[in-house]
Formats: sequence, structure tokens, C-alpha cells
Amino acid sequence: MSDFNYSRLTELDRSFLIYEGPSSPMHVGAVTILEGAPLREPGHAIDLDRILEYVESRLHLIPRYRQHVEAAPIDGHPIWVDDARFNLRYHVRHTRLPKPGNERILKRTCARILEQRLDLHKPLWELWVVEGLEQDRVAIVSKTHHCMIDGISGVDLLSVLMTPEPTEKIEPPPVWLPRRGPTAIEYATGEAMRRLGEPVAAARALGRVLIDRDHARAEMLERLRAVAHLTTSALSGTAQTPLNQPIGPHRRLDWVPMSLDDIGIVRTRLGGTVNDVVLAVVAGAIRRFLKHVRMTDPDALEFKVMAPVSVRDPRERGRLGNRVAAWLVPLPIGERDPLVRLARVRETTQELKRRHEALGAESLTHALEWLGATPISLGARAMETAPPFNMVVTNVPGPRGPLYLLGARMLEAHPMVPLLGSLSVGIALFSYGRTISWGFTADWDLVPDLHELVLSVQHAFQQLLDRARHAPEPAPQAAAEPARARRRRQQASP
Repeated sequence: MSDFNYSRLTELDRSFLIYEGPSSPMHVGAVTILEGAPLREPGHAIDLDRILEYVESRLHLIPRYRQHVEAAPIDGHPIWVDDARFNLRYHVRHTRLPKPGNERILKRTCARILEQRLDLHKPLWELWVVEGLEQDRVAIVSKTHHCMIDGISGVDLLSVLMTPEPTEKIEPPPVWLPRRGPTAIEYATGEAMRRLGEPVAAARALGRVLIDRDHARAEMLERLRAVAHLTTSALSGTAQTPLNQPIGPHRRLDWVPMSLDDIGIVRTRLGGTVNDVVLAVVAGAIRRFLKHVRMTDPDALEFKVMAPVSVRDPRERGRLGNRVAAWLVPLPIGERDPLVRLARVRETTQELKRRHEALGAESLTHALEWLGATPISLGARAMETAPPFNMVVTNVPGPRGPLYLLGARMLEAHPMVPLLGSLSVGIALFSYGRTISWGFTADWDLVPDLHELVLSVQHAFQQLLDRARHAPEPAPQAAAEPARARRRRQQASP
């Protein structure tokens, strides 16, 4: 084994470091709520030392958690290197809620924790253990920089830190010895070898083209069309709404759980995917919020959301980093009828799928590896003045079975998305068991009425649920048809 170690950040991962600013901490967050009793000492205080011992026993499974970012020799590209001064107690922290320790106080406390930037010179994560929550519960607030994870790898990370069965035994961790970063000569040699491998990969790709020219030509044209559509949509801009103003450094958080069974009723009776239902609910909620809370006419506004789409291969499970593309989805916030809103969202997403829109974002991401940081820096400036979308809405499927931290069962999980530029509100969704949580992040000063948006989401979903319950049930043979076969049939139909 070499006595030095490093790995380069991809340009996509690097972009989140470029977007980082005093008002835009670029870490993703989550608030998980667990049973409190299994984590307590006999004297009824949270046994923080035991939690620290447990987390330390899992760190060898996620080596990135003991690495920090530094500029590489020669070209200054950011690289991951082992942190020789790593101290777990810096990253796992503890606080207590003031009485009465209700959910409202928890949300305010979590907002203050999550609005604080991570130290970019240390490993880019924190875990906060928050006790004093009513009903004998404990909250754990996680902060992980977006340059380390996307939504799917964040779920993988959750499954590393927690287990599907309760456990009391803590296995001793293997000995960890940090390796040094590369010298200029070592880095230059490593980069030379990496670049020498690129022509080999290109030659293999060319070989595949020669073997199947028609397929390769069709795929290339498909990617070019997707890039053109995405670029056109991004450059066309969007309307400036009361929710699109330059943000400050302070945050509000809110969340609301929703039954996946109820969403299933809407999908079964009215059609569409879970994401279609989510986007239709967001469209209805934004319409209600702008019209009745902000006194703004939604009929005259074009409102786009950026919906991340995972392009992570199943073989990449457990690997940190970002493997996402994006859809830019115009939402029909001018439409009054909730059924028509859902139908229009379905038409839009089906068209995005037909055009393979995510391929365009993925292709541009690959291009960034050749073009470097300049386009990313220009994009960061554009987000301040003329963002190509109004809001981020991301939906991450989580585990269906229970998870445990030692013997404590995780009861709830609420995701949080970072804000930047003039995006004063973001929505993240995370499913766990038979519940999906809507997590809302907002600028403290620009959105003092965030809870009204939460209520608008509940209202918009209830509209769809009421319509679905009065809609006729699908034919038994259609309901019994396997979902995968039904999708194939629908895609094949004209």
C-alpha cells in the first residue's frame, strides 16, 4: 500500500464548493427522530459516549468521513486527503431543547444548527444529538456537504450508520492510520496515469460505435437533442416571484408527514407516478400561497422547478459523491382545477421522459469534466441574478423497513435542501416506512410565512385525495396487472 492517498473531486462535486457562500451553506441536512429510552444511561441522561463509540465503530465503512478537501499541488484542483487531526468529538455534538421541548422548538433549534456553515478545512459533516424532546424522544440532526453526497448516496449513508435490527453490541473498529497527501511529483504522476487512461476509454467507446453504428448514432442524436432542449429551457429563464429574492444567511425549517397509502389512492384512481402527484401538489400549493398569502396573481406567472433525477448505476450503491441529472419542470400554477393540474404535470413529465431530458443534464455534467470550473462559476453568478428555475423539489425514496441506532428505533426522518442565489424556498421529500415527509427550508427574512406554504401543500393534496376517493376504482384486471408490465404496455401504446 502506498504511504500517500488522495482522490479528485468531480467537477459536479466541486460545483457545490463553488456555490458555497456566506448566505449559501451547501450542506444537505436531515432531522431524524428516535426513541429516547434505549440511548439513555441508567441515570436517565443521553449516553453520548456510547453514541460516539458506536459512530466510531462504523467510520471504516465511510472513509470520506475522515477526509478533508485541500487544493492539489500544481493545478489546485480540490482533492480528498486523510485528515491527520481528525477528532470525532468535533463532529458529533450535543445540545438540549428548552422546555417544553415540543416540535415547534425543535424546528427552530434545527434551523439554527443547519444554517451554520461547515468548516471547509475539516471533514465536511456533523451529527448533533438533541435531547429534551417531548414524549421521550431524541432527535439527531445531520449535516453533510453536498460535495460528498446526493440524495441516493445519503440514503446509503443512513443505512451504514443505522442497522435494520436493534443491536447492543458495538464491534471494535479496525485501526485507522491516516495517509499523507501527495507531493507535487506524486500528484503529477497520478494525474498523468489518469489522463493516459482517458484515450483508452475513448478508444473503447469508439469501438462500440464501430460495432453498432446505428445505435451509437441514434444515442448521440438523442443526447444532443436533450442537451438542446435543456439549454433552451434554462436560457429562457423564468418569472420573478415573491419567493425569488436574494437570500440571507438565516433559515426557517418546517416539515409535514403524509401517508404513502393516501398518495397510492391518488395514483391508482387518478393516474401518474408519486413524483407526478408531488409536483401537482406543489403547483396547487404555490398557486394558493401566492394568491391568498402573498396577494400575487399566479395566472400570469411561469413557475419552474428543478427536480434532481438520479443517474446512479445500481453497481454504485454505497459510493459517495453526486450522480444526479436534473429536470426543469414548468408547473401549471395558473390552473384552478386540481385534476387538470395533475393531468398537465403528467403530460409534462411524460414528454420529459420521451425526450430523455435527464440525458441532457447528464451529458452537460460529463462535459464539465473537460471544461473545468469556469462554466460552474458563471452558473453561480446566474443563480444570483437570473436563475433558470424558481425552486428545487427533490424526492428521495428511503427504506421501507425500520432502522435502528443501537437499540433506538428511528421514528421519523425529515430532509432539508440547501438554498442559494435567489431561491428562498426549497422542498425535499423522503419516504420511510409508509410515510413520506415533506421538508421545507426557507430564508428567515423573506419567508416569515413558511407555515402557510406547508398548509397550502396539505390543502392541495387534500383536494386531490378528495377527488380520488370519489373517482371510480380501476378495473380489477388493471389493478392486478404488475406495475412493470403495465408501464411497458403504456410506453408501447401510441
